[in-house]
Amino acid sequence: MNVVCLDMEGVLVPEIWIAFAEASGIPELRKTTRDEPDYDKLMNFRLDTLRDHGLKLADVQAIINTIDPLPGAKEFLDELRKKTQVIILSDTFTQFASPLVAKLGYPTIFCNELEVDQEGNITDFIMRCPKSKLTTVKGLQSIGFDTIAAGDSFNDLAMIQASKAGFLFRSTEAIKASYPDIPAFEEFSDLFDGICAAL
Repeated sequence: MNVVCLDMEGVLVPEIWIAFAEASGIPELRKTTRDEPDYDKLMNFRLDTLRDHGLKLADVQAIINTIDPLPGAKEFLDELRKKTQVIILSDTFTQFASPLVAKLGYPTIFCNELEVDQEGNITDFIMRCPKSKLTTVKGLQSIGFDTIAAGDSFNDLAMIQASKAGFLFRSTEAIKASYPDIPAFEEFSDLFDGICAAL
């Protein structure tokens, strides 16, 4: 029994924080898990930056509502879900992911939660579990599933390496060079074929 575990940002949808950085004119928010492997450090930096600029959850959500999935992403997901079960494993947050999940046709997603005060300020973030992508893949394996994983960033590597097959998709040249043993694809058709060959 197989289940495919996919990252969301950079794989199926554009990077939320890059889109927000461009729209808000705050270039330091362009930093993602492709640049900073320590997710807690990255998120604390992001929340500090939002506070420094007086920005609230609604300001971020207004930009997210303008983001569309990457061209071909929904069609890729639709076809893949005809072949096997798919779970999106993302380090984003329910409050960010909801409009994007709707545009992708409501696939299953496991992500995290933001803490928001009565004024709409993001005060903290709650991770679903430690090392959430790897922990989830191991949990699925413990109940009888073989996992196939794909992602683009440092925080995807553990789930990719722990799976029976794993792929990099539209990753950075630095990550691809550091992990030459992981097949790397740029097109959804190639990723689809790679996954199907592993099923």
